[in-house]
Amino acid sequence: MRTKILVTGGAGFLGSHLCEKLLGFGHEVICLDNFFTGDKKNILHLMSDPYFEVLRHDIASPIELEIDQIYNLACPASPVHYQFDPVKTTKTSVLGAINVLDLANRLKIPVLQASTSEIYGDPEVHPQPESYCGNVNTLGPRACYDEGKRCAETLFFDYKRQYDLDIKVIRIFNTYGPRMHPNDGRVISNFIVKALKGEDLEIYGEGSQTRSFCYVDDLIDGMIKMMETGSHITGPINLGNPGEFTILQLANRVIELTESRSKLIYKDLPQDDPLKRKPDISLAKSTLFWQPSIELDEGLRKTISYFETILSD
Repeated sequence: MRTKILVTGGAGFLGSHLCEKLLGFGHEVICLDNFFTGDKKNILHLMSDPYFEVLRHDIASPIELEIDQIYNLACPASPVHYQFDPVKTTKTSVLGAINVLDLANRLKIPVLQASTSEIYGDPEVHPQPESYCGNVNTLGPRACYDEGKRCAETLFFDYKRQYDLDIKVIRIFNTYGPRMHPNDGRVISNFIVKALKGEDLEIYGEGSQTRSFCYVDDLIDGMIKMMETGSHITGPINLGNPGEFTILQLANRVIELTESRSKLIYKDLPQDDPLKRKPDISLAKSTLFWQPSIELDEGLRKTISYFETILSD
């Protein structure tokens, strides 16, 4: 008997990789997406699989299905996209969480929330452990995403307390790889696309702010491991690569790997942009026996190869 799994946001960057992996394990997968940021091209290669189904639906509206598990990934995740319609972003996080939780509660099935390192805001604790409550500007331009995800976590744990629902919460740190949107404004996709086009790479501030970059295959493995744990493991659990790089280091590495003639130009820091970001993954190691294995250079080469292909189309 195949496990029937719902993946909301299944046509997105992470969602499409998750759908592909779950199908490879022999599961039946329903990909739900409203295609605001999701792309049919990401799942086109899965369409011929008889155990793969696509539903065009906005998770901010309730849905009734008969399934065995839910992975809730539905929400624009890059500043360019989630700031385009901030009210809609908050609704997707909050109403979407309520709708998947109500569905999971009716069916008494496990549900996983793809939360984010953005709930830590501009952290005053470094690296960030799950016990840190964060430093978020509730009134800033990023708050629609940050606060929406924080409220979704609250809802998940309230459903656990009130209904004893089997919940899982992971906090995803910067993830990259093939199928990233070329115009999503994220630093790796932005740098690679510009470098391949020979355009200048924009560095905000002095480029000393740090990020930790996790390759998509590692992240998806951690996500599935979390779902497969017993109901006593709720999280939140950080999933990310603790290797820490400055934005300036990343820019120079991308230029080297693409053999680009791009130059660096410097601009002012945007509002509420975190100066440091690095996960403490001690809990993931001890609980899930998970840690990333793909180094930045290897992941960048695979991602560059992907963007070379789509830019040449």
